[in-house]
Amino acid sequence: MKLCSYSTGGSSHYGVVTDDGVIDLSALLGSEFPDLRSLIAGNGLAKAKQVSAGRKPDHRLSDLVLLPPIPAPEKLWCIGVNYKDRNAEYKDSSDLPKYPSLFVRNPSSVVGSDQPIEKPKISEQLDYEGELVIVIGKEGRHITRENAWSHIFGMTLCNEGSVRDWLHHGKFNVTQGKNFDRSGSVGPWIVTADECDPQGTHDIVTRVNGEERQNDSTERLMFAFDYLISYLSTFATLKPGDMIATGTPTGAGARFTPPRWLKPGDVVEVESRQIGILRNVVAEEK
Repeated sequence: MKLCSYSTGGSSHYGVVTDDGVIDLSALLGSEFPDLRSLIAGNGLAKAKQVSAGRKPDHRLSDLVLLPPIPAPEKLWCIGVNYKDRNAEYKDSSDLPKYPSLFVRNPSSVVGSDQPIEKPKISEQLDYEGELVIVIGKEGRHITRENAWSHIFGMTLCNEGSVRDWLHHGKFNVTQGKNFDRSGSVGPWIVTADECDPQGTHDIVTRVNGEERQNDSTERLMFAFDYLISYLSTFATLKPGDMIATGTPTGAGARFTPPRWLKPGDVVEVESRQIGILRNVVAEEK
């Protein structure tokens, strides 16, 4: 099942994405589950399937403003340097990482699919990073790798947009360059784990103006999904609706000579065959 969050008529809703449009679950289940995060936390997927079965869509997808699938997650974790060959891109002769690199993003730093991402006024170095995202479905702490898979509700996509010069403002962090308002995106929807098995192999492709820039597979992850869940839950309780962006492959704009920064009008597409396409046009910050 594909589940999305969206805005129409000035109000926010969530629903089931079908081939013909979107079924409004807010109207059907809103009194019990007011948003998608509460549906996940309340184990409402079976009920969502029941009430939407055989129903005609309430909206055409093209008529809606897509929001990030979980508009206000408690935690949006981001993993750095996680695909093989990524460490070599830094050209610092360092050993492969023993533990994952980790930072967090604010919800205000991402928009939904087909919404503009912003190049900030203060920098020319907006870059793309296509990533697979796992969405937590069940709360847990000290989760073992063996049990990690049962904590995944589904998967979505992220353009983990980065303002490269601002990544280096701090000695030990990259938070500034990863949290410019509307600099990245998440979506277009969550595909539930029963239809998009997290334990399977998943491709991740990024295109800019139709040109392929990144192409890799989860077979080449250094830190697999189950490891990430176990590692993160060692120090933090994972909550339903938390998202983990699992790292980007080689081929970001900063790695070209000269660098190929995003500019207004560029179209960035992040795709995985079992999930769909996250698409955004770059706009200048107003």
